[in-house]
Amino acid sequence: MTLLLQISTSTAIDTVAVEGTESIEWIDLILKGGYMMIPIFILSIAAIAIFIERQRTISQAAKIPGGFMDQIKNAIGRGDINGAKLTCSQSDTPIARMIEKGVSRLGSPLKNIEVSIENVGKIEIYKLEKNLSLLATISGVAPMMGFLGTVTGMIQAFMAIAQEEGSVSPKLLSGGIYEAMITTAAGLLVGIVAYLGYNYLVTRLQKVIHMMEYTSIDFVDLLQEPKK
Repeated sequence: MTLLLQISTSTAIDTVAVEGTESIEWIDLILKGGYMMIPIFILSIAAIAIFIERQRTISQAAKIPGGFMDQIKNAIGRGDINGAKLTCSQSDTPIARMIEKGVSRLGSPLKNIEVSIENVGKIEIYKLEKNLSLLATISGVAPMMGFLGTVTGMIQAFMAIAQEEGSVSPKLLSGGIYEAMITTAAGLLVGIVAYLGYNYLVTRLQKVIHMMEYTSIDFVDLLQEPKK
């Protein structure tokens, strides 16, 4: 039993030592990636910041108070235009602003009301799409910068090999190559994450746009209902 305890203890110590060594080696690898790791790191921070900000904005835009359209319909049915406007002003969402614009145009021709709602919708969609193109650009630029860092790193590695006198050690050759490949791995990682984040946000945005279209159609249909 004592022998087994000694063996398990020594094995655990060796495992911790190996894990600690690996973590240190990974940090060293990142630091050895060269100066191209700096812009890749900046791109990663920018991608994360854009994703979080857009995620919050789109999530807020997708929130519609329960019974919102029912309140609008009841207010318009009673002829309470101010009450309908008040209901819209209490909700800070693109849909509420679109309906509020339509309510403020009541009494105008139906075509004018539709156009005013559509114009507000275009402005709201433009606001929701803000910085999404930048996130898509990061997903394409980050891998390219990684490849550029690899090429420059390979050039430096082969220049160092050319300056060596006599036979070149395999350690020197492999060391220069794997250090140069670090930027490619980092660039691809940032690019993949940014690309996935971009597609996720676009999918969420499309759902919000469909909700905006459905609500605007529902409002226009309400205005076309025969008066009782």
